[in-house]
Amino acid sequence: MVKKIIKMPDIGEGVAEAEIVEWHVKAGDVIAEDQLLAAVMTDKATVEVPSPVAGTVLQIGAEAGTVMAVGAMLVEIEVEGAGAEAGADDAPPPPPVQAVPPAPVKPTMPEKPVFSAVQPSNTIAHDKPLASPAVRALARELGVDLTQVQGSGPAGRITRDDLDHFTASGGSAQSSAYQRRDGTEQIKITGLRRKIAERMAKSSREVAHFSYVEEVDVTDLEILRSTLNTSHAERRGKLTVLPFILRALVVALRDFPQMNALYDEEAQVLTRHQAAHIGMATQTPSGLMVPVLHHAEAMDLWAMAAEITRLAGAAREGVAKREELSGSTITVTSLGDLGGLVTTPVINQPEVAIIGVNRIAIRPQWQENQFVPRKMMNLSSSFDHRMVDGYEAAAFIRRIRQLLEVPATLFIEV
Repeated sequence: MVKKIIKMPDIGEGVAEAEIVEWHVKAGDVIAEDQLLAAVMTDKATVEVPSPVAGTVLQIGAEAGTVMAVGAMLVEIEVEGAGAEAGADDAPPPPPVQAVPPAPVKPTMPEKPVFSAVQPSNTIAHDKPLASPAVRALARELGVDLTQVQGSGPAGRITRDDLDHFTASGGSAQSSAYQRRDGTEQIKITGLRRKIAERMAKSSREVAHFSYVEEVDVTDLEILRSTLNTSHAERRGKLTVLPFILRALVVALRDFPQMNALYDEEAQVLTRHQAAHIGMATQTPSGLMVPVLHHAEAMDLWAMAAEITRLAGAAREGVAKREELSGSTITVTSLGDLGGLVTTPVINQPEVAIIGVNRIAIRPQWQENQFVPRKMMNLSSSFDHRMVDGYEAAAFIRRIRQLLEVPATLFIEV
C-alpha cells in the first residue's frame, strides 16, 4: 500500500486559488478511478475534480467553504500496488476548458456537524433538530415542535415519514399562529453566495454610486408587443417587454457611449465599447448570475428574445459556458412582476452603469384636462459618478424613455 496526495489542480487563466464548494467523498470511502472527489469554484466557474486513482480516502484537505491555493493537498488516498510516495505531485489532469458555472449542489452531511453544539443521534435532540427545509416548513404549518419528533434518517435527521408518524400517533400540534419560537440558525456562507457578497461589497466600497429614476409610459409599447405576438408568436416566438428595453438601450448607447464602458481604476483608463454586450442579472438556485447577451446591437427583437431565454435557462440549470458569463459592458436587472416601484441596483464592476427595470402598473395620467389610465413603468438606474455626471445620466435615461414611449423610433435608422 502506498499513499498518494491529490493536489488542488491548476484550473488555468491565472487562477491561484479555488474554493471547495462540495465534497463528494469523505475519509474512509473506497473510491474508483475517475470518481468525483470535490467541486471547486473560481471567480468564473465550478469544476468537478476526479480522482486519477482507485483506493481508500485517508483524509481530505479542508472543509467545504475553504479557499485553497493551487497545489495544496486536496485529498490523501491509500492505493494498492505501485504508485507515488506520499507528498508526490499527483494533481489530476487540468479540468476541461469548457467549465460550467456554479450549479445547485446537495450538501453532504459532514462526519461532525459544523454548527451544532450537540452531536446528532437517533434519539430526540434538545438542540436544533436535523431536518430539511421542506420538513421544517410543514412542521411549522402543523404546529409541531421538531424537538419532540424522533428522526429515523442519517444522523437522526427527521424525515417527512417521521413527521407523519408523529402526528398520526397523536403527537401534539399547537396552533402555529401563537406558538412561541426560540433558537437561532447559523449558515456558513460559501460558494457563489460568498462571491456575490464579496463583489457587492467591493462595488459599494469602490464605486461612487448614484441613482436616477424615470417614469415611462409603455401603453403604446404594450399595444405593439401584443400585436406582434398575435401575428408572429406561433412562428417566431413570444415577445416579452425585455427585448424592447434592450433595443432601446442599444439605440441610446449610440448617443451616450460613456455608458457602454469599463473603468480600470488601477490604470485610470476608461474603455468605451462600440459593441453592446448586455449583462442580464438572473436569479438562479445558486444565487445571482449575469449571463451576457453578446452583440445585442446586431439582433432583432426575436433573436434577442430567443437568446435571453437560452442564456437564462443555461444559467439556472448550471450549464452556461464561461464565455457566456463574462464580457458584459453594461447590465440590465429586472425582478419581473416583483419589480416594485423603485430599486437601487448595484453596479456590476468594472462597468459604469446598470439599468433597473421595475414592474408595469396601470396609473392615472393627466391628459387633455382629464385623468386616463396608462401602463407605466419606472426605470431605476445606477451610475458610477466618477465617470458619469448626473446631467448625462438623466439625459441617457430620458432618451431610453423617448424610444419606449414612441416604439416606432426603435426601428428607425437615422
